[in-house]
Amino acid sequence: MNMSTELAQSRPEGHGPVRAYDWIDHHAANRGDKEAIRDLTNDRSFTYADLDRRIDAMATYFKAVDIGRGDRVAVLAHNGVEYFDVQFACARIGAICVLLNWRLTVPELEFIINDSAPMLLVHDVEFAESASKLAQLCGIGQLLGIEGGNEASQYETTLAANAGSPVARESLTHDDVITIMYTSGTTGLPKGAMITHGMNFWNAVNLGIPAGIGIDTVHLNILPLFHTGGLNCYSNPVLHAGGTVVILKAFDPGETLQVLGDPDQGITHFFGVPAPYQFMMQHPDFETTDLSRLRVAGVGGAPCALTIMENWTERGVSLAQGFGMTETSPACIFLDPGDALRKIGSTGKALMHTEFRIVAEDGSDAGPDEVGELWVAGPHITPGYWNRPDATADAFEGRWLKTGDAARMDSEGFVFIVDRWKDMYISGGENVYPAEVENVLYQLPQVAEAAIIGVPNDKWGEVGLAVICLKPDSTLERSELVQHCVERLAKFKVPNDMAIVDVLPRNATGKVLKRELRERFVDAAAPKIT
Repeated sequence: MNMSTELAQSRPEGHGPVRAYDWIDHHAANRGDKEAIRDLTNDRSFTYADLDRRIDAMATYFKAVDIGRGDRVAVLAHNGVEYFDVQFACARIGAICVLLNWRLTVPELEFIINDSAPMLLVHDVEFAESASKLAQLCGIGQLLGIEGGNEASQYETTLAANAGSPVARESLTHDDVITIMYTSGTTGLPKGAMITHGMNFWNAVNLGIPAGIGIDTVHLNILPLFHTGGLNCYSNPVLHAGGTVVILKAFDPGETLQVLGDPDQGITHFFGVPAPYQFMMQHPDFETTDLSRLRVAGVGGAPCALTIMENWTERGVSLAQGFGMTETSPACIFLDPGDALRKIGSTGKALMHTEFRIVAEDGSDAGPDEVGELWVAGPHITPGYWNRPDATADAFEGRWLKTGDAARMDSEGFVFIVDRWKDMYISGGENVYPAEVENVLYQLPQVAEAAIIGVPNDKWGEVGLAVICLKPDSTLERSELVQHCVERLAKFKVPNDMAIVDVLPRNATGKVLKRELRERFVDAAAPKIT
């Protein structure tokens, strides 16, 4: 049983589940002229009144094509206002929005669409060929093409044709599902995490308060909106608060720095996984960009190398680390900016409406500084996976969601994410957490990117392989890397060898895909080691 179910069952007799309220409708009625969305890719701006009208028109269209409560609508698109049109239109009629990763192949998307069975696929025109194939393969009844704000496009003309007739709204509760987000499928087939209205609300509360999100917030979003990091850190919380979301189609280090430093944009909030911060600090404009207006810069999604934290701190920006996952909507743990320097490397403490445990292998609670698996609970936790009761059962221990992350807590209660359990390897009987070794590798001035994986070894079982991307015109010898690590790490943690590559494989949010490195260097019959 998850926490939201427990809360519903514990209410006094006569009190039903908590009602889901319409954020955009509220702001349109109270501050209709306030800017809600600024889409820099197409140079468009929308007030809350504009956004409210677009949402109503989209909901009216959904009804016209017989989409109603519980039906699914899929989106295959780059970042744009359309994500919010569709998400909130689904919310008004009780439909469910399925967000698709546009980097996936048609066969990968075919599985997700067959699993979720959407009645409509909203897509960028550049994905029209894939959308058409998917419609044929999966029996999708309707396609709707987005064309970058073109008023004559199918998407915009559909909105215009359905404008002016407010749709009858469903009475929904926090327990109703609003979104299905599919995991990356690092092991086995992707699973669709069900995101409820309550999860979105509690994330807006949990994350919005410590991040200082309010009506005057101007948040720059560069992460893909099909991912929880883009949609919910901090875009949805900002719209809940009545602030402004500024959208870039995709991340580019120079363009992002330019927007962050532009006084006319007035960016106050930013969120990224470590990779964008790393690439921006390596850009020639990093030292001269005016970052003084940036109040909160959040980082999460993967362990952040200390060198990234230190470089941004030197520029006057203390990165606010946090921990979360798709299944937790996502915010769970947050490091208050006031503790960022004192507790560098920590993800902080539990957010207001979150509980956590660090569980040792024997099932007991780990002691201070002992590594165990992080378990979390709260009203922001997923009720489970779409069509996968088996996966739901495996993910929970009672009301506790097992995150799969190795963590420790210090004597003051601050949590440190050590690494993913699956990325840990055992060398000579000792656990090695790659993130710790990667932190040391980033101290080498020649290293642009680094990743550690465990590879088989006859003597030790597994040893570390350092996969390195070098900075331009740099060289690095194995002996130099090993000596650097020997001086800073226990012997069993020191990489046994290294491989030089041009680029590390990453997913759409910038996380390194270690499974692809393992396929290349472990599963290949004769990996080439430089």
